[in-house]
Amino acid sequence: MSEVVLVRHGETEWSRSGQHTGVTDLPLTEDGEAQARSVVDRLAGREFALVLTSPMQRARRTAELAGYGERAEPDDDLRERNYGDYEGLTTKEIRKTIPGWDVWRDEMVNGETLAEVGARADRVIERALAADGDTLVFAHSHLLRTLGARWIGIGPEGGGKLVLGTSAICVLGHERERRVLKRWNWT
Repeated sequence: MSEVVLVRHGETEWSRSGQHTGVTDLPLTEDGEAQARSVVDRLAGREFALVLTSPMQRARRTAELAGYGERAEPDDDLRERNYGDYEGLTTKEIRKTIPGWDVWRDEMVNGETLAEVGARADRVIERALAADGDTLVFAHSHLLRTLGARWIGIGPEGGGKLVLGTSAICVLGHERERRVLKRWNWT
């Protein structure tokens, strides 16, 4: 059975500072570009029937620096969660007005629900399962964490239990007929 390989984009200024970055289209930092280039060695020898990327520049640039820019098909379902009014804020800043606020539990005012993000992740999974071989995906932290949770059959909030560093690689696969996380947060 095929595998789905996930790659989180390299570092941006906001990923470094912990600001929620959904719709803001930020470039990679210099360190982020170096992180993206490090993906090449970790993917060496792999063949992919399908290569997908978020249309956001941080994911597209990571795909390009990893050697897959020409093949990567933009897919709007791979966009990061829309954080609404919390875009650009850190969790600490949000908790000043909403004590105990949690991105994996609480509402995004004027943003996207976890159920909506989960539905997008499910569509990506279906597309990957229909490919004639392995799939490579370049996207964002919360979207990929949600995708990992949905792959193993738990709700999108389960992504909160799957940490994911910048330029981390994850491998989703199978043990017999069961979908499993074969490797997670490989940096």
